[in-house]
Amino acid sequence: MLELIPAIDLRGGRCVRLYQGDYDRETVYGENPAAMAQHWQSLGATRLHVVDLDGARDGTQLNAEAVRSIVAVASVPVELGGGVRDLDTIARWLDAGVERVFLGTAAVTNPELVGQACARFPGHVAAGADARNGRIAVRGWEVDSGEGVVEFARRVIEAGVCAVTYTDVARDGTLEGPNLDELATLIESLPAHDAQIILAGGIGSLDDIKRASAVKGLDGVIMGRALYEGRVDLVEALAAIQG
Repeated sequence: MLELIPAIDLRGGRCVRLYQGDYDRETVYGENPAAMAQHWQSLGATRLHVVDLDGARDGTQLNAEAVRSIVAVASVPVELGGGVRDLDTIARWLDAGVERVFLGTAAVTNPELVGQACARFPGHVAAGADARNGRIAVRGWEVDSGEGVVEFARRVIEAGVCAVTYTDVARDGTLEGPNLDELATLIESLPAHDAQIILAGGIGSLDDIKRASAVKGLDGVIMGRALYEGRVDLVEALAAIQG
């Protein structure tokens, strides 16, 4: 069954969303990340996807306190991405209670790290395939890495990641619907694997979720703005998927 995963994006310790990854087009949805985590849990969320936007941009862990506050109240798995650049940082977050850690920029700039991390922490390392014009965007989605999305996904899956998120940056935060055609093409291009494939970016309605659930090989959908602005009711969406 498709897993529906609320996103908690952090910037300056607050819950925010960006429009198409643009740091100058930010909407603040809450001042208390832990309370937000409890809210989504109370509505039936089975996992929380946390992103440190400051970390994604410059490699720091400026929202560490906010992440720890979420983990402290979470009764469901918490996954974290943004600013994770080395094995020690992965180890610290796993020790702190994060269930799996996502590599983005580091998976491009330091390819060997992915294999090393998967070997040391099997089942707890994932990768973010953040796409702009078919290529992976890094450093807070502000830099074109030049690596193709399919090539990236194949490489990290072969290295042993437990999950890959696919995000079309142009759709993220727009509520205009996800890029299901590119998602399907990506999934069909991958070799046999055990990694979960998770969609993020563009969800704007329950119909978008239903259409995504029809994509063969998709395991989960991350939702942000649609939930925060009431375009999607999590309880209704979970019932629809279960039904």
